Amino acid sequence: MKKYINLTIKAHFIRGVFYLLLLVGVSLGGTLLAFFRPDAHSEFCQGTLTFAQRVAYQRAIEEVYWRHRSWPEERADSKPSLDAVMSLAQLEKKVADYLRDSRTVEDYWHHLITTEELHAEIDRMTQHTKAPDMLREIFGALGNDPLVIAECLARPVLAERTLATNASLKEQLQTRVSRAGKQTTTAVGAPRSSYSLPTSLESRLPLGSTFNFLNTGGRYNPNVNSWTPTSTTNAPVRRTRHTAVWTGSEMIVWGGAVNSFPYYTNTGGRYNPTTDTWTATSIVSAPEARDGHTVVWTGTEMIVWGGLSFDGSNYHYLNTGGRYNPSTDSWIATSLTNAPTARHDHTAVWTGSQMIVWGGANNSTVFNTGGRYHPGTDTWIATSTNNAPDARASHTSVWTGSEMIVWGGYNGSSNYQPLNTGGRYNPGNDSWTATSIINAPAGRAFHTAVWTGTEMIVWGGAPNFLFDTNTGGRYNPSSDSWTAASPALEPRESHTATWTGSEMIVWGGDNRNGEIFSDGGRYNPGMDSWTATSITNRPEARFNHTAVWTGSEMIVWGGRGEPTPTPTATPTATATTTATPTATPTSTPTSTARPALTPRPRPTPPPRP
Repeated sequence: MKKYINLTIKAHFIRGVFYLLLLVGVSLGGTLLAFFRPDAHSEFCQGTLTFAQRVAYQRAIEEVYWRHRSWPEERADSKPSLDAVMSLAQLEKKVADYLRDSRTVEDYWHHLITTEELHAEIDRMTQHTKAPDMLREIFGALGNDPLVIAECLARPVLAERTLATNASLKEQLQTRVSRAGKQTTTAVGAPRSSYSLPTSLESRLPLGSTFNFLNTGGRYNPNVNSWTPTSTTNAPVRRTRHTAVWTGSEMIVWGGAVNSFPYYTNTGGRYNPTTDTWTATSIVSAPEARDGHTVVWTGTEMIVWGGLSFDGSNYHYLNTGGRYNPSTDSWIATSLTNAPTARHDHTAVWTGSQMIVWGGANNSTVFNTGGRYHPGTDTWIATSTNNAPDARASHTSVWTGSEMIVWGGYNGSSNYQPLNTGGRYNPGNDSWTATSIINAPAGRAFHTAVWTGTEMIVWGGAPNFLFDTNTGGRYNPSSDSWTAASPALEPRESHTATWTGSEMIVWGGDNRNGEIFSDGGRYNPGMDSWTATSITNRPEARFNHTAVWTGSEMIVWGGRGEPTPTPTATPTATATTTATPTATPTSTPTSTARPALTPRPRPTPPPRP
């Protein structure tokens, strides 16, 4: 096991939080050494920071980062302090390098990042962070100061993302930096009053927005390339990060994050596509409310396990679960004896007789452990760690009929490290075999994987903190070999993928630029070709939704949609009265009065006591 940085999606972002700091700053007079003097504060306007202040803020962020840094359990010595591993000289050198880079970039880019752009970047981060706890810590480390957050967090990320789109500029930058020496490089900033943050950092919402959790969906028929909406009558409450299984006649959705206290739910619903009707699942003896859990369908029961909950004051990682029988609408708790350590963002597969859970994280630790649960005897058996893949979370797993194949995810290392490694687990002899990395797709997380009967197809996901990908690969376990899948669609993550028997259908998702998608494609591995899904009557754009294959249709449901702007009054033609906008009613109305909503990957409660 390794200590887990739950913010691995932002780990590169965190580690380089001062990287290219004030990336488009202009040069002022004086020498670099004079600028670096701790007493130089008087030389700058109110909106700028001295070199000494920058070093202090960098150290504060590095302290947060080091707190979550992996420290091997087998080490006999205790984890040292940050000061023992990072000297003041190293911190100062980082800041000096960032400021020198700023001058170089401006020379080539000729663009000053505006306050409005910084506001937009902060909104993007708060809406789309996959690790709100770490982001909250970083904000706190920067004193929750809008100026510092805008200049030291939003600016470098925005600038680096812009820079990364131009490979030739990067080469020029590297060349210029090597020649730059001690050029005069200073910082520019707007007055402190020019910066602001969302009204509540905990809300994770841009100003003037209400987040849009969904209880809508659609049935997609690939034979006629058409969509039919799912009913909202008696549908479960709006949610995201829930789970869904197909029973053979119904789709069962359960759990997830909702936008009302305490922000998680243990409710669900059974959807019958034949009658287009919903039936609520019982909450009697149901498992604790949660998200980040897994489910499998056994043929007679849905088994829920693991995840993250919130009791109104604290988060709790779970190793509890339950077996739901739709025939009797009843729950039976899963045993805790020998159950794997509490975790979320793990994976689970059904073998025909056992559920295998593996990987995941519990805030400070990422796992390469797992367990086999036998519902017939209500017992757990640990999976071997001999030759097991590296610890990881937000990976994928598929069942081949004889093996579980694990691939991708984040390994919780000290900097952002998505993986392109994996392993095949054989429960018959409790053994692991590594998957080949020759021609394997680039490392990634928040991707999807399906099993075709002969191959595992992985697609999409986040290979780094700046961009998503639209690439993928087909893995053949018989030959332990990879074949690239042709790229298609816009790059994305947090989408869904289902296997029809002949095609993989990808739909929805979002990307690092804040775009949310309502399109998809059908991939034919035999032809290595894509066909777009229809946009007529398609469900609204969303990510962190679910999708199941019924045998003839893909059913998409729930998730997180586009932010809904706060309604504003509209004058009438006579300009004497004002039309009052009203929300479109659904069967599951929810309050929109600044709820504490869910950033990826989990909802944000009120400030913790």
